[in-house]
Amino acid sequence: MRRRQKDERRERFTTLSDLEIKRLYGPEDLRGFDYRRDLGDPGEYPFTRGIHPTMYRERLWTMRQFAGFGSAEDSNRRFHYLLEQGQTGLSVAFDMPTLMGYDSDHARALGEVGREGVAVDTVEDMKVLLRGLPLDRVTTSMTINAPANVLLAMYVVAAEEAGFRRDHLGGTTQTDMLKEFIAQKEWIVPPRPSMRFIQDMLSFGARELPRWNIISISGYHIREAGSTAVQELAFTLADGIAYVQAGIDAGMDVDDFAPRLSFFFDCHNDFFEEIAKFRAARRMWARIMRERFGAKQPRSWWMRFHTQTAGVSLTAQQPLNNIVRVAVQALAAVLGGTQSLHTNSMDETYALPTEEAVRVALRTQQVIAHESGVAETADPLGGSYFLEALTNRVEEGAGVYLRKIDELGGMVRAVELGYPQREIADASFHFQQALERKERIIVGVNEFVVPEAQPISILRIDPEVERKQIAWVRKVRAERDRRAAEGALASLRRAMEARENTMYPIVDAVRARVSLGEICDVYRAVYGEYREPAII
Repeated sequence: MRRRQKDERRERFTTLSDLEIKRLYGPEDLRGFDYRRDLGDPGEYPFTRGIHPTMYRERLWTMRQFAGFGSAEDSNRRFHYLLEQGQTGLSVAFDMPTLMGYDSDHARALGEVGREGVAVDTVEDMKVLLRGLPLDRVTTSMTINAPANVLLAMYVVAAEEAGFRRDHLGGTTQTDMLKEFIAQKEWIVPPRPSMRFIQDMLSFGARELPRWNIISISGYHIREAGSTAVQELAFTLADGIAYVQAGIDAGMDVDDFAPRLSFFFDCHNDFFEEIAKFRAARRMWARIMRERFGAKQPRSWWMRFHTQTAGVSLTAQQPLNNIVRVAVQALAAVLGGTQSLHTNSMDETYALPTEEAVRVALRTQQVIAHESGVAETADPLGGSYFLEALTNRVEEGAGVYLRKIDELGGMVRAVELGYPQREIADASFHFQQALERKERIIVGVNEFVVPEAQPISILRIDPEVERKQIAWVRKVRAERDRRAAEGALASLRRAMEARENTMYPIVDAVRARVSLGEICDVYRAVYGEYREPAII
């Protein structure tokens, strides 16, 4: 171990991924470095410096704020408010019953309706949620996974009934079930049938929704579960590899669907490591798509990604400090070349954000965009000895994990064996130990503590929301065409048993006002409900 110099604060300096940081970087740290091979200009393979030649000089990143709470009507009002404040894309949060495929009147939904997102039981809720929104001009991101096919069908039907064409709809469904089994733990059926649903969605999207990103391959929740930046990158890329292979196994040409894949990353507090992670991610994905999968179209080599600042980094102690954390993280995401950005609100450790808190979070992006100057040139930190060396180190570390996952038989098998889950648990444990030893400092938590909590206004969900939502879903069920609903559910079950594409009967079921829970009950009946094995 290197001996500490007299003028240094501690013996060893590292990133959050435990990559050692030298005192000074220079040309010797980039021996063998080839500009065209390793970087290239922005818009050129391997896209380390960005996927567009002009980056933000032509168009700023899409500014999104996660929104969704209470009823569809409440959330629709928040969407209109955010658009009035200058937001340029919508991002929908759903409540826990919706995420798990249960209707609001299910016993397991008790006390959770509308609490951490909006309740959507039928297409009637989706129609209210989207009321008055320019769906042909504003893209919508939906953070939904296990029942993503149902919510996508609801979006399509609601939009069509409002007069919009399918091929004009732009947006993203998260749909990333592998990271659910790894990190977020919101599932319905086991991994392999979940992958079959994703294959159906990829095929449907390629045919029907040319502007829609069917999968947002998500490292965000992997990082929030306690992974390092290197693990986040590796496991996210491994998930992406599994989805590309699933599309190919379904008989699709890789260039028919790869351009519509997108990614979703966390941005944590370690400023330079996060920028290096984004740059390494683009370079690695471009090479994976061109060399491993033989993709021919340059757009298939692109990694387009959305970034969200790190919810796990926010603290209940001294919550105003969260504004500073979010600003640092947002700046790193922009310098890393993100296409879309969500900035967390200072109050999210307590509840869903208030209008004031979400406005400050959005203004943070706008100050970076219009006052800081960082958007005036592409990849402004490119060529930094430290950043380029760190980008290489992050890529090397992620590559070790990818080779291990290949040895295990791919990401689906690795998940079934519990490999990424154990690695994340170990990383989380070691980080907590570092906090307790004060090797890592979190301001206001284990250092610079104040004795009294600062009061802060928080958003409260009226319990009446749940009562009204239960009455509403029961009313929709009672007034629909019963025979049409039953026939649609029977058609869905036949398609599942025959291994036919399920998206078309799901759209028909949604149009017949079949509820989310009824559709997901068919999933459970045919494929069984997933139970997580013990991970030791």
